[in-house]
Amino acid sequence: METMQKHEEHVRICFDCAAACEHCATACLKEEHLHMMKECIRLCRDCADFCKMCASLTARESQFMAPFMTLCAEVCDACAAECEKHEDEHCQRCAEACRRCAEDCRRMSVTG
Repeated sequence: METMQKHEEHVRICFDCAAACEHCATACLKEEHLHMMKECIRLCRDCADFCKMCASLTARESQFMAPFMTLCAEVCDACAAECEKHEDEHCQRCAEACRRCAEDCRRMSVTG
């Protein structure tokens, strides 16, 4: 089976999470209560970067993909926990995407 076909769903989940995080960070920057969103913005930016890297490592079947998936799951969990503190719709959607990505990263880090 082609590498991309084998890992296509995981790559998509990672990129979907990255997009949700980028959207959330941008939306948070527009909030009136910006000072309350600083940690959310920081974690969303970190998470987006981790998810994009995780997707890339997975697509190329890097020898580092499994340990990186474990780390990516931790970052996704932290981002989800922060986003869940905020009632904004973009934060709630981001938290959902992060939880889904964390779960899939953990699954993939074991099954490859």
